[in-house]
Amino acid sequence: MKLGTIKSQGSRDGQLVVVSRDLQKCVLVPDIAQTLQYALDYWDEVRPKLESVYNRLLQNEMPDIMDFNPSLMCSPLPRAYQWADGSAYVNHVELVRKARGAEMPPSFWTDPLMYQGGSDDFLDPRSDILAVSEAHGIDFESEVAIITKDVPMGADKNACADKICLVMLVNDVSLRNLIPAELAKGFGFFHSKPSSSFSPVAVTLDELGSAWKDNKVHLPLITHLNHELFGKPNAGVDMTFDFSELISHAAKTRNLSAGCIIGSGTVSNLDRSSGSSCLAEKRMLETLEHGSPKTPFMKEGDRVRIEMLGLDGQSIFGSIDQQVKIVG
Repeated sequence: MKLGTIKSQGSRDGQLVVVSRDLQKCVLVPDIAQTLQYALDYWDEVRPKLESVYNRLLQNEMPDIMDFNPSLMCSPLPRAYQWADGSAYVNHVELVRKARGAEMPPSFWTDPLMYQGGSDDFLDPRSDILAVSEAHGIDFESEVAIITKDVPMGADKNACADKICLVMLVNDVSLRNLIPAELAKGFGFFHSKPSSSFSPVAVTLDELGSAWKDNKVHLPLITHLNHELFGKPNAGVDMTFDFSELISHAAKTRNLSAGCIIGSGTVSNLDRSSGSSCLAEKRMLETLEHGSPKTPFMKEGDRVRIEMLGLDGQSIFGSIDQQVKIVG
């Protein structure tokens, strides 16, 4: 099943739509759930009703079917109660630290890194990446994310695996040149992590077929920068902590409410031949090879496109497709 949120005048949370597998058609379902958050709040009751609509949509048996237009879509959750982003690809973290001559604590391989991001104002998948200045070091981060149902405090990873409702893609925008000063304060990210954007649709696990295994998505995550392939590392390879472990980590000392979003962190493979999922990683590799980075951060007008294709070669989530706009 594929779900999305279409823009709705007068509602900042949009309206829930069920989307066809080929991303060509969709249908509103106000009699079942007005918003995706409502559906998540009552997931066990609502999901079978939405699946019935989905199956009828695939058979072209639904009335009032609309053409699916990614430009009219919000992120599946235009705002969320919780957005926590992990760093599950520890080889990426190790590379970051190596490039600046810092040792990585052994605990990073056993205890996930995670930060709490801003979740009150997500970007649409086709909206501009707004930035105040190119000097801030504008970067994209191509990631996979999941949405949970309610998770009780202290839940172990086995219990957490059953709490995953939906999967989607995310562009976790970073302002790299603001990060060092923020982290030096010892209080984490804030200004350096502006609004993120998510794919036009979120999908249930069965839509991924055999690509969903061990609580990971075993497919390449494809990023284009200015229409040229930038990277396609496999999201299921070298993921040190799977999504059940990330959820359990987030729930260690708190309950997680339905609609909690957990990100994988920048997708990265030890085999660098498939490219990278952010500019920072490529710049680190250049620094290690040449002594300094060659690739610049994003400038006004630069465009990034993030997508994942299924085993059939078709887009699963639709694409995040954004360009940078300097404001102020």
